[in-house]
Amino acid sequence: MTGTRVGALPIPLHGPEFGSYAAEEVSWLLKDLSEVDLEADIAERERRIQAGKAHYAESLPIEYQPDASYRALFDEVLAASAERLALAVATVSELVVAERGEDVVLVSLARAGTPVGILMRRWLRSRRPSLEVPHYAVSIVRDRGIDAVALDYLAEQHDPSSVVFVDGWTGKGAITRELTEALDAYHAAGGPRFDDELAVLADPGHCVRTYGTRDDFLIASACLNSTVSGLVSRTVLNDTLIGPGDFHGAKFYRELAGDDVSGRLLDTVSGAFDAIRDRVPAEVAAIRASDRTPTWTGWASVEQVRERYGITSVNFVKPGVGETTRVLLRRVPWRVLVREADAPEHAHIRMLASARGVPVEIVADLAYSCMGLIKDVQQ
Repeated sequence: MTGTRVGALPIPLHGPEFGSYAAEEVSWLLKDLSEVDLEADIAERERRIQAGKAHYAESLPIEYQPDASYRALFDEVLAASAERLALAVATVSELVVAERGEDVVLVSLARAGTPVGILMRRWLRSRRPSLEVPHYAVSIVRDRGIDAVALDYLAEQHDPSSVVFVDGWTGKGAITRELTEALDAYHAAGGPRFDDELAVLADPGHCVRTYGTRDDFLIASACLNSTVSGLVSRTVLNDTLIGPGDFHGAKFYRELAGDDVSGRLLDTVSGAFDAIRDRVPAEVAAIRASDRTPTWTGWASVEQVRERYGITSVNFVKPGVGETTRVLLRRVPWRVLVREADAPEHAHIRMLASARGVPVEIVADLAYSCMGLIKDVQQ
C-alpha cells in the first residue's frame, strides 16, 4: 500500500484497508506507515522535542487507552452533546454553502478535522441526497506547513477555488496561521491559489470567520485519540520515511478495532440532524449578521497566562476544552486551569488530571473555559 502511485502522484488511502471509516466518507491523502515503529515514551518524547532534538511530527506518542470508567464517560458526553454538535455541524456547513456554493470539496486537517469533515458531508447530503461532496484528509504540521504533495493532488483532481479546509476547533490559532502561511508559500512557489479560510465547529480563539459556534464547548471527538478518529494516528513528517514525492504519513491502528467508537460518534451526531434542522436557519442568519472579523483574542489571553505563570513558550499553553484534553492524553502536563471548579463539560478533564496526578487550578478570569499547561522538562 505504501508508495502506490498514479502518474507522478501517490493515490489516496481508503477504509477498510486504511482506517475504519467507509471508503466513501473520506479519502486519506497520506502514506501508510502502519508497519513502522514510531511510538515513543511520552516523557522521553517530550524531552527530545523541548530540547530541539526532534520535531513533534517525526514520531508518535504511545496511544493512551482509557479505562472503563473513562470510556463510559465518553458515552455520556456524546449522548449529552449530540444535538449541540449536530447544530454546530449544520451551521458551519450551511455557512460554507451560503458563501462558497454547493460545489465544494471538503479537505479536513487530519486527524481532528476528519470526523468534522465527514459530518459536514453527511449534513450536506441529508439536505440534498444527490449532492456529491468529495472529502479528503490532509496533513498540516506546525512550523512545517501543509502537505504540498497533497495540494498537488487536489489541484490535479479539482478546481482549487472549490476547496474548503476543515478542522475541529481553534485553540490560540497556531494552525490557522500555519495554513495561511503554507498556502501563501505554495502559491509563491508556483502552485495555484487555495482559499485559506478555515471552517471549524468551534472558534473560541476568535481566529476564523467560518464556524458553527464561538463557544468553548466539549467536542466529543476530542475525548479520545485514534479510537474516535477512524483508528488513524496523528500525522507524521519524518525525512527518513517521507520522500519529496510522498504524502505525509500516518498509521492505522488495526489492533484497537475492539475499542473503536469512530462510527458511533458519527452516527450519534448525524442521528440528531432532524432534531435540530429547524433551528439551523436562525443560527446561520445570526452569524452572518454579526461581526465575524477575527480578533485573535485567544492568542492574547494565552500570552497573558504565559507571562503570569512564567512559561517560556506559548507552545506550552494549550487553550480550550479540546486542547486541554490533548495535553492530558498525549503530552507531559504541568497543570490545568479551569474557570469553574465543577463544570459538567470538564468531567473527563478532571478524571484524566486525577489519573495523571496533575493539579487543577481555578482561575475565574480565564478567557477560555479551561487551559492545559505543558511541563517544561528542560527546567
